[in-house]
Amino acid sequence: MDTENKKKTPKGANYLGLTFQMGAFIFLATYGGLWLDKKTGTGHTFVILLSLLSIVFSMYYIIRKETSKKK
Repeated sequence: MDTENKKKTPKGANYLGLTFQMGAFIFLATYGGLWLDKKTGTGHTFVILLSLLSIVFSMYYIIRKETSKKK
């Protein structure tokens, strides 16, 4: 009886959550890069490096999460 009353979450809600996670992670990595650049006195080295790494990691996380659901 409990399974009848449970509502399924729409697929869009799952993707929206992944989008916010990805955006938050990229924002924090970029902010961390700005902080490191300010501390070390380098140009924009850490901003570029951490931004690109966060994008790659976020894409890897999303692809891995979605492929594990389909199995």
